[in-house]
Amino acid sequence: MEKILIIEDEEPIRELIKLNLSMVGFQTIEADDGEKGLSKIKKEYVDLIILDLMLPKIDGYKLLPYILEKNIPVILLTAKDSLKDKVKGLNLGADDYITKPFESMELIARINALLRRSKKQDNIKKFDDIEIDEKKRKVFKNEKEIDLTLKEYELLNLLVDNKGIALSREKMLEIIWDYEYEGNTRTVDMHIQRLRNKLGTDKIRTVYKIGYRLED
Repeated sequence: MEKILIIEDEEPIRELIKLNLSMVGFQTIEADDGEKGLSKIKKEYVDLIILDLMLPKIDGYKLLPYILEKNIPVILLTAKDSLKDKVKGLNLGADDYITKPFESMELIARINALLRRSKKQDNIKKFDDIEIDEKKRKVFKNEKEIDLTLKEYELLNLLVDNKGIALSREKMLEIIWDYEYEGNTRTVDMHIQRLRNKLGTDKIRTVYKIGYRLED
């Protein structure tokens, strides 16, 4: 599931957001001031950021350029309700805003809508810390490009498109290698093993007597 960074200095609000996002399946990390937020922006892979504007040490306005540089969707969270503050944040590149106090369900709805828009625009597939850029036909882990062969790339895409579904070795041979089962599926096993090693993931699971499945 997507990972969301919450940068908010008020602990009760931060914990409430964290609780509500966790309840609907999001992973969360947090920062209680601008300096810690900047550190996590630079070091962590996240899918979206919830950013308070009034932060200690470094305010939200000054964090926005670093967020935009990494092309991370961002929702502004602020107690200010003036049009001037909203316009300033949006003009600096924020994708959306929500004003305190807010309803948790509204925040979650805005997050889901922004994530959907972001995925459509970017043609990006993700699981854990791995990202597949379909336009560029490239794969990244923690933003570092992973060198995959064409068949490894196609096999990874097949697994991601069928996440949670057990695929037989025979079906993989038919789809990826375009030939029917002839009694030897070793080539599938070899490619799966290389994918596991290159991606450093344990989410590609062996399904006994069937084949493989990418876990949610």
